[in-house]
Amino acid sequence: MASIKDVARAAGVSVATVSRALSGRGNVSAAAQAAVQRAASDLGYVVSSSASGLASGRTRNIGVLVPVINHWFYASVLEGICTALMREGYDTTLYQLTKDSGQRHQIFSDFLQRQRVDAVIAVNVELSEQELVALHALNKPLVGVGGPLPGVPTLHVDDEAVSALGTNHLLSLGHVRVGYIGGSSETDLDFRVPSHRRIGYERALAEAGIDVDEQLCVSADFTMGQGYTVAKQLLGNPATRPTAIFAASDEMAIGAILAARDLGLQLPQDLSVVGVDDHELAELFGLTTIRQQPHQQGELAVAMLLKAIRGEAPARAHHLEHQLIVRSSTSRPATDA
Repeated sequence: MASIKDVARAAGVSVATVSRALSGRGNVSAAAQAAVQRAASDLGYVVSSSASGLASGRTRNIGVLVPVINHWFYASVLEGICTALMREGYDTTLYQLTKDSGQRHQIFSDFLQRQRVDAVIAVNVELSEQELVALHALNKPLVGVGGPLPGVPTLHVDDEAVSALGTNHLLSLGHVRVGYIGGSSETDLDFRVPSHRRIGYERALAEAGIDVDEQLCVSADFTMGQGYTVAKQLLGNPATRPTAIFAASDEMAIGAILAARDLGLQLPQDLSVVGVDDHELAELFGLTTIRQQPHQQGELAVAMLLKAIRGEAPARAHHLEHQLIVRSSTSRPATDA
């Protein structure tokens, strides 16, 4: 196996020059850089991450905190993070934060310290004051994705504005009986996303002069299965069913579409449906939705973090844009509705 000395000898430069050329730190002439890269390639030399870490004080490893892994949104954010980090030569260490206090304490007091991470990304996890203190004590760059964290630059979407936009789309089409499928009390945890989306729905109705009808509002767990179940109940009575539904996630919206089809309703003639996310299945179902690009959120978080690690710029809070994507699941209500 080739060593750094072998590369230096083949390139006709010093070992220090090889180190600078391959690490990207320090000034190296273009000619020396090319010679080193060529020699390393010819010899099959691979930089030792552990040796590089000892020399630089960095591990090229980023810790990522998430509340769940098996949901599409979180998986998409993680995919964006891992893709961007891999492209930059960084490893990812993933920590799933449950509500178990013992497990969380172990992560903050032991695992993060032991793994010697260069920085941390917190994805939609609401951290306690003690947990934030532990993270800041690492003296490493820290970025959040999701709701606000005290003293932490965060990428976030305005969830009230998201649901207001989706509801207003239905109102603008002429719907006045707009149903709502939101989160349950079990899902209203970190940053209270379900509550904020309910507030946006109610705000849009209020601005249109429409009172909230609690009979048109149901709760689910952000999955297709429960979206289907509650939508079946919401749409079951022809005398009281809404002409449109705003769902706080695409998965629940798709569940509502499937329930409507099972009841013999046609979209959008009999029912209009709007979701949130622009899930990978949204286009297949012709679902009108609010796009929030979770994959891009992950990539942006990494870009912020790497600038801070390199000392190029301090990480700053960033407000993420959202966009209404109109497809075939929405139209004006039937004239006899």
